[in-house]
Amino acid sequence: MVNLPAQISRLLILRRFDVLKTLDFTFSDYLLDHVLKNLKGHPISALHFFNLASKQNYFRPYFKSYVKLIHILSNARMFDETRLCLRCLVDLSESSDLPVSLICDELVTVYREFKFSGTVFDMVLKAYVEKGLCKNALYMFDNMPKWGRSPSLRSCNGLLSCLVRGKDFHTAVCVYDQMVRIGVAPDVYTCAIVVDAYCKDGRVAEAMEFVEGLDKMGIDLNVVGYNNLINGFVEKGDMEGVDKVLGLMSQRRIVKNIITCTMLIKGYSRTGKMDRACEVFKGMKENMMVLDEKVYGVLIDGYCRDGNMDDAVRIKNEMLKSGLGTNLFVFNSMINGYCKNGQLFEAEEVIMTMVEGNLKPDNYSYNTLLDGYCKRGLIDDALKLCRKMAGNGVYPANISYNILLKGLCDYGDVEDALSLWQLMLKRGFIPDEIGFSTIVHGLFRKGDFDKALMMWKHALAKCPTKSTILFNTMLNGLCKMGKMIEAEQILEKMKETGCSIDEVTNRILIDGYCRAGDIERAFEIKEIMDMEGVPGSIEMYNSLISGLFRADKSKEISVLLSEFHAKGLRPNIITYGALMSGWFKEGNLKKAFDAYFEMRGKGIAPNVHICTIIISGLNKLGRTDGANMLLQKMVELDVVPNLKQFYEFFNFDKIQTEAQKIANTIDESVKGNIIPNSILYNVVIAGLCKCGKTNDARKVISGLSQRGFVPDEFTYSALIHSAATSGDVNEAFLLRDEMTEKGLSPNIVTYNALIDGLCKSGNLDRALSLFHKLQSKGLVPNLITYNTLINECFKSSSKSEALKLMGRMTKEGIAPSVNTYSGFLSSLLQQGNVEEYTKLLDEMRKAGFETDFTRYPKPFEVEAVAL
Repeated sequence: MVNLPAQISRLLILRRFDVLKTLDFTFSDYLLDHVLKNLKGHPISALHFFNLASKQNYFRPYFKSYVKLIHILSNARMFDETRLCLRCLVDLSESSDLPVSLICDELVTVYREFKFSGTVFDMVLKAYVEKGLCKNALYMFDNMPKWGRSPSLRSCNGLLSCLVRGKDFHTAVCVYDQMVRIGVAPDVYTCAIVVDAYCKDGRVAEAMEFVEGLDKMGIDLNVVGYNNLINGFVEKGDMEGVDKVLGLMSQRRIVKNIITCTMLIKGYSRTGKMDRACEVFKGMKENMMVLDEKVYGVLIDGYCRDGNMDDAVRIKNEMLKSGLGTNLFVFNSMINGYCKNGQLFEAEEVIMTMVEGNLKPDNYSYNTLLDGYCKRGLIDDALKLCRKMAGNGVYPANISYNILLKGLCDYGDVEDALSLWQLMLKRGFIPDEIGFSTIVHGLFRKGDFDKALMMWKHALAKCPTKSTILFNTMLNGLCKMGKMIEAEQILEKMKETGCSIDEVTNRILIDGYCRAGDIERAFEIKEIMDMEGVPGSIEMYNSLISGLFRADKSKEISVLLSEFHAKGLRPNIITYGALMSGWFKEGNLKKAFDAYFEMRGKGIAPNVHICTIIISGLNKLGRTDGANMLLQKMVELDVVPNLKQFYEFFNFDKIQTEAQKIANTIDESVKGNIIPNSILYNVVIAGLCKCGKTNDARKVISGLSQRGFVPDEFTYSALIHSAATSGDVNEAFLLRDEMTEKGLSPNIVTYNALIDGLCKSGNLDRALSLFHKLQSKGLVPNLITYNTLINECFKSSSKSEALKLMGRMTKEGIAPSVNTYSGFLSSLLQQGNVEEYTKLLDEMRKAGFETDFTRYPKPFEVEAVAL
């Protein structure tokens, strides 16, 4: 019987290819494998027969045949042919889903059978790296030492680069450690890749340690490695770290190249140090470096981030004069800069210039302008832009819808946002956590708890359950509404799902408890953060400052501020606002003014919020002359032009020294910070109401309305409070009705004013009836609500009703204040009930009201009164 594989092999060895064609045989895996084994020492003949088999219509070689041929070709040092065959094998394994372990096992089997060179293993590793199959390459890398083979340095460098490109930075560092352990000596390229992996993994400090330790290994890092390290510090915004790297480069005589300088400009620009960025740019020119689009681009972007569009345009024109063209990055930077400055017309012109220059604006271009429109409430223009985007072939993505949703919610158009949401779903978009969070936040701001809860449940079903953003949004909404019990339930849900509780979560909870008056719970959370080593933020301390003032524990402020400074935190304008607001509430004008002047001494210019606090604080303390004088100063600077004609309502006969000093600090230098808004207008209206000039306040509202001012909940609350205080309760309720007719929802402040007015007019029953209706209106009574009713109950000898209210507020988690206890103490004092009086004083002491005992008689004084 003829041995067909042997016969074919002899013909191939003799190069009798014409005779081979006359043989009648069918290709099979068995035949091909046996022929290849026979031809292992004849690579050209083996390759010829393999190619002949590959061209058959009915047959394709399987992986084992490829493995044999690869061994044969590599042993013959036919490396080009080997690489071509390897690429085919990799493609075959991908298309057939062959596990890498199967191929490797066959490689080892043939290697041991043929007893050829092990070069093929390194070539296979390189083939996987070139194809980007990192997992397969890692399998080869891990197992080669077991097969008695070591990967080459070049293959290791290729694998490291492949892992970094795939953002598997941790594995890249592990591969480096492993290659050193198995005796592969790294070179300068290896080290540059490892530095890049450390930096892109956010481990810049470790990258620095690695670079500093290269001296011991006798390796001098090249400029590429140092550039990778600089880029790591730049991405973290750590320019001090950058300076250390530059120091190392100087010591080791590494010359900066154009990439180094480009990253320096980028780093200084992002950290607001444009003077340093310009110095680097100027130095590049002096050193005759050839500047490219990237250098100009990062400098232009820096000016745009800084809002300095004149210099951005100047550098762009310089770039054009040098013969370089503008690119998408430069145009997008310009659009972003103009939008940040509110120069939307100029941003539109940039997009028109791009279109005219045949450079197609991308999603970033349109979305930046879209965001600019939305931030200024120009929703119609934003929607027109969306249509224009689609017309130009750039279709709105999730981020586009998220921008529109935020714009609508920020300007109170939550119903329109929900309509857009439905349209988004109809068009097949799947909302992400940002979209859900935006809608939930908007519904909470509107006070629609039920819809917010419904959307939250929908979000949990659609989005990843471990979304910290979603949980934090829900927590924030509940805390702002004072629903701390529900907030705690959400926190437990967060823990159950394994969602990470971050600094923002704790900050939201602390702020919520501070708002609810439960300062003890707020400090408990802070203590947990301290024990876990979680650093407190400036925002957290600002909440605690406001919380201490709300809880009438202002004496603890100094301790908190000492801790604040000890941790290296710097007070910001919000901190000073909280301090001023608190001291005004306490009636401590000196400390309020001290806080203001300290703020100015640190170079912080007052904004409209600070001016509002001062004017409102002075008004509440009856210092309307000082408040009006500050307002006059702002009018003189023309920052509140719409109020000029209403100035006849104010009186400036008296001038307070402190207020005059503050007025003197409000000059042209701070004019840009004090932009009139509805808050400031409302403070002016509230000031008039405080002075009892309700009719004048109405005239101001009428005049401002013609200029676009829309009365809101605060406006009506001020008018209602004024009417109720003056005893005109019916007028107060008519204002409430007018408010609801305009689509405004009265909040708890509004109803507190109505309840207070009813109490002062002797209508306790009607006040209690209104109180019991609050829940049906979706409102939660606060400390002021309860204190107003409790005090009136005692005045009307309704002690049982007062006790019920006290029990209810405690059950709802609202901590009683000194004012709450005062009604009970007064009642017990009148009754001469020494035992209950002493017991209540003890209870107050345990609750932390020791500092307020001086205002109450001692027990023996109560006995004297009783006698």
